[in-house]
Amino acid sequence: MAMARRLKLIVAYDGTEFAGWQSQSHGNTIQDHLERAFGRITGTPARVHGAGRTDAGVHALAQCAHVDLSGKPLPPARWVEALNALLPPAIRVLRCGYVSNNFHARLSAKGKIYRYRIWCAPVLPPFEYSRAWHVPHPLDLKALKEAAKHFVGTHDFAGFAANRGKPEQSTIRTIYSVRVRQKGPCVTIEFDGDGFLYKMVRLIVGSLVKCALGKMRINDVTARLNSGSVGAARFAAPAEGLFLVRVRY
Repeated sequence: MAMARRLKLIVAYDGTEFAGWQSQSHGNTIQDHLERAFGRITGTPARVHGAGRTDAGVHALAQCAHVDLSGKPLPPARWVEALNALLPPAIRVLRCGYVSNNFHARLSAKGKIYRYRIWCAPVLPPFEYSRAWHVPHPLDLKALKEAAKHFVGTHDFAGFAANRGKPEQSTIRTIYSVRVRQKGPCVTIEFDGDGFLYKMVRLIVGSLVKCALGKMRINDVTARLNSGSVGAARFAAPAEGLFLVRVRY
């Protein structure tokens, strides 16, 4: 019997219509759609492993995944074509290639970059609907940038994690940078870190925006960051503004 070959995929998706990455009984997740497409092409069940579990409504510009395939290997370009012919138009395999069986989409990852988009204007354009958080008030960018600085470095981020149902092995993570930019009414906050806890980026953004609206002091944010208590940050920014930009290996 031929040894299974491991195929690495780079996948982009608009998360609006899906229940996140991770497989669920109703079958409307990114993982479910990919596994069904592989099953239809190969005639055998396939298990797709993702680099991370994005939530319902969260988008990805370059999620990474892998799958083990037995049988005659198709060329990578043929896989891209065949998968995209079966996937919903809001999910696309951008490229793929065969890798060593030592590679693992999640376990081999060294870090991730997430981007959060906020639209600060009275009216949200229809083409930004479900792709940005609409905040119809001006933000104090100076306060937002000042608060953002406190998250850079290695911290116990328990205060900015939601409970997924089972405790994390560790809530310590390192954020290498937080970049805040504004172009017209669009404010983007980009996080580069070694890993992120459940809803961590959305909970951080929620607090940063409260600071930028004058509804929370920076001292409150740092107290929460140092609290070490899961669920201390109560307000999470909505899913639709969040994009997984890329996974670093």
